[in-house]
Amino acid sequence: MPISAAHLDARTATRDGRHDFDFLLGAWTVRHRRLRTRLAGDTIWDDFDGTCAALPVLGGLGNLDDNLLNLPDGAYRAVTLRAYHVEERCWSIWWLDARRTAIDPPVRGAFEDGVGVFHGDDELGGRPVRVRFVWTDITPHSARWEQAFSGDGGATWEVNWIMDFRRAA
Repeated sequence: MPISAAHLDARTATRDGRHDFDFLLGAWTVRHRRLRTRLAGDTIWDDFDGTCAALPVLGGLGNLDDNLLNLPDGAYRAVTLRAYHVEERCWSIWWLDARRTAIDPPVRGAFEDGVGVFHGDDELGGRPVRVRFVWTDITPHSARWEQAFSGDGGATWEVNWIMDFRRAA
C-alpha cells in the first residue's frame, strides 16, 4: 500500500508536540507514592491508590483530567489542566486541588525523545521552590509521572511524588 503525500508530510514535518499528551486520554488507575514531608530530609513515603480520567479540550490543544486520590488520611479530588502553546512549542500545566480550591502556578515544558520535562516556580511553607514534573515510561497501557522540588534554585532535586498509571479495564 503506497504512503500518501499527506502521511509523508506529517512524518517529515517539524514535530510541534500538540499530541504529546494524547497517550493520557481515557481512564486510568493510579498508584501513588508520596513523600510525607518535602524538602526536610524525610524518608517516609505514603502509598495509596487513585483514579484519573482525561479528555481533550480546546479543540485538541489541551486536555483536562479528573483525579481521585485516596490518601491515608482521606480522599480528595483534583484537576489537571494542560494547554499547548503552538508558537512556543511547549505545554503549560496547572493543578487545581479541591482541598484548597486554588490553582497552583503552572509548570512549562515539552517532550523530547518520549520524556516530558516541565519546570515552574512555587512556594512551600512560605519559601520559594522550583518544581519539576517528569513523564516517562509511556506506553499505550502505562505511564509514570514524578514531581520533584528544589529549594536551591534547581542545583539539587528531591523527588517527592511518583504516580504509576495503568490503563483501566
